Amino acid sequence: MINSFPEASATEINEVMQRSLIAFHQYRNISSENKALFLETIANEIELLGDTLIDQAASETNLPPTRLIGERGRTTFQLRMFANMLREGSWVEASIDTAIPDKNPPKPDLRKLLIPLGPVVVFGASNFPFAYSTAGGDTASALAVGCSVVVKAHPAHAATSQMVNDAIQTAITKTKMPQYIFQHVHGSSFESGKTLVQHDATAAVGFTGSFAGGKALYDYAAARKNPIPVFSEMGSINPVVLFPDTLKINAASLAKQYAASITLGMGQFCTNPGLLIAIETDGLNLFIETLSEEIEKVIPANMLHAGIHSAYYKKMNDALTQKGVALIKQSSSKTENLQALPTIAKVSGEIFLQNNLLHEEVFGPYSLLVVCKNVDELIEVWKSVRGQLTTSLMGTDKDLEEYTSLIQIAETIAGRIVFNNVPTGVEVCPSMVHGGPFPASTDSRFTAVGINAAKRWVRPVCYQNCPQQLLPDELKNNNSKNIWRLLNNEWTKNDVKC
Repeated sequence: MINSFPEASATEINEVMQRSLIAFHQYRNISSENKALFLETIANEIELLGDTLIDQAASETNLPPTRLIGERGRTTFQLRMFANMLREGSWVEASIDTAIPDKNPPKPDLRKLLIPLGPVVVFGASNFPFAYSTAGGDTASALAVGCSVVVKAHPAHAATSQMVNDAIQTAITKTKMPQYIFQHVHGSSFESGKTLVQHDATAAVGFTGSFAGGKALYDYAAARKNPIPVFSEMGSINPVVLFPDTLKINAASLAKQYAASITLGMGQFCTNPGLLIAIETDGLNLFIETLSEEIEKVIPANMLHAGIHSAYYKKMNDALTQKGVALIKQSSSKTENLQALPTIAKVSGEIFLQNNLLHEEVFGPYSLLVVCKNVDELIEVWKSVRGQLTTSLMGTDKDLEEYTSLIQIAETIAGRIVFNNVPTGVEVCPSMVHGGPFPASTDSRFTAVGINAAKRWVRPVCYQNCPQQLLPDELKNNNSKNIWRLLNNEWTKNDVKC
């Protein structure tokens, strides 16, 4: 039992997935306007839960109400954002190349658009009970493009997830959607997750969490007779490069900025800056001094749950006991219960390069400073870090001009390159990339945030010499939906002239 919710059996999961497949074939043909109304109704129903939902989430996650209210707002914003995407309509990426009969050989009429994959299984995230869970970005984007969704609630906030599920069920009834277009199961075992991923009806998987969890789901999917895509966002240490001139001028302010970022939400963000890289200078010494003062003042808070709390201390202590790693400073406050102790450590570039354990994420308010002898060692350290969600460059105009060539290194490391700011905070907008090279995510070509997150759940289909009456409306000669289409290599909203 999980918060009084029984674990879904293999038989129950089979029934859920079979229903999801039937609902998918019904739902995919529903109009974009009605799908948009459905998403907006979900957002409305979540908001109608009011403080009851916030109180429940706070009791399960130890997150403060102010954080949860903001996250709920992000969740409902995402749902309405995808509703707007549906109404605009160009997300299908319609492309038309008309026939040229007198070409040798004759060119056929070719028309392409994106169609939904099928039932999507979404795994709720422990650190985002709203935005990356039951009605979060994965669910919203999948429903938007016409997929059915099955959510596996995260056991750390099962009751919160159930409340959001109930809101979605109300929205299904109010908008007369197929009954099983969205379903919700509970489970804490690896077997339930494996069964969901490997069910024949499952077409794709969305996951936000640890590397171990995401990689396991990816392997389950790869082992299927017909492998399916798994879009796992698996965290990151988000390396920050501190250039010499900015440390000379801005050391104290940078230290305060990064102390706040490292300890924001007790470090329980996938964009937490877990690695700082710099060349040994007087400016760096001042940065360390100020960072120590700031970290010492941070008041510990409870982590999300006992599992994350235990993992934080284990990984932090493993790192601190490595040869050459020196503790810089920890919070001076005593900790109790599930509280995390904010911690900063340092190591030389040489030792960091020799010890891969130091490259691993410590999920929590911890960051490791790598002190390099020169720019060549800094580059070597930076390049040694595997795929990341973000990498940040902190530098003056002089720094950025002197080290311009390093931008290309940043492009190979991360999905988002941050200049003179902290990586924590992910804006929901079309230009955001929340993903990166493996192991930050299982497919660096996609983002988990913004309207482009919908591209994970679709595939292109080409119609060759298809009769007009059989074409999807988006590809017919008459552009009845008034969407942007690529017509003979030119973007236009014009009709196709016969």
